Amino acid sequence: MSDLTALDRVRELLDPALPAPASEHGYLDLLGDEPVDESPAQRLMRSGFLPRIYERFWRPVLIGAMKGPLGPDTRQETALVRAVLALGPTDHVLDVACGPGNVTRALAGDVDDGLVTGIDASASMLARAVRDTRAGNVGYVRGDAVDLPFRPAGFDAVCCLAALYLFDRPFDALAEMARVLKPGGRIAVMTTRRLSPAGPLNEVAGTLSGIRLFGDREITDALSRLGFSGVRHRTYGLMQFASGRLV
Repeated sequence: MSDLTALDRVRELLDPALPAPASEHGYLDLLGDEPVDESPAQRLMRSGFLPRIYERFWRPVLIGAMKGPLGPDTRQETALVRAVLALGPTDHVLDVACGPGNVTRALAGDVDDGLVTGIDASASMLARAVRDTRAGNVGYVRGDAVDLPFRPAGFDAVCCLAALYLFDRPFDALAEMARVLKPGGRIAVMTTRRLSPAGPLNEVAGTLSGIRLFGDREITDALSRLGFSGVRHRTYGLMQFASGRLV
C-alpha cells in the first residue's frame, strides 16, 4: 500500500498542464468560484438541500420509480456495477458525477491497494461525500465531467450512474470517459430511457428541465463508436444500463 494519501494519489492522475487545485475542503477543487450556466436540474444537484436527502430518498425513491417495479434496487444496481467492472485489488476507478459518494465508497472495498476517484461539479455534494468517507483509498475532485481533468489512460474502470442525462454534452462526456481509460478498461453507464420516438413534447420537457431522455440505441452505439467491445444493454422502465470494455 502506498504511503501517499488518497488526494496525493489522485493528484498524480491529473493532467499536469492544469493549475494546482485547492484542497482545503478535503477534495481537489478545479472549479473554485467559476460561474456556471445551469439548468433547473443542475441547480438542484448543486444545492445544499439535495445532498441531505439524496441517499435515503432521491436515489432509491425517485430513481427507483423511474426503473419500475422490476428494476434493480440500489443495492442490486451497485452489485451489477461491481460485476461488470470486474475490479481487481490494484485497479484505479473513476466515478463520474459521484454526488455524495455512495457508489464511490461501495467500490472502494474491491480495490484494497487501488484507488477510487469521485468527480462532481457540486461543492455541496462533495462536502457530504468527504464527510461520509472513511476509506483511505478514496479521493474526490471538483471538476467538469464533460472535460475530465485527468491524464489519458489513467483508469482501469469508469462508471457514470444516473447523471449523464444532466450533462450539456453527454456524448462528449462519454468520449472523455473513453479517453481516460486504459486499453481493456471497463465502463458502466446508467441513464434515462425514452420509451417513445422523439417529438416536440420530449424536446420542450428536456429544455425546461435540463433532463435528456436517450433512445435505446444512442448510448450503446456511442460506446461502440468509441471503441468499446462486448457492449451490453439492459432496460428498466425509464432507465437503461450499458457496459463494455475498451479495445
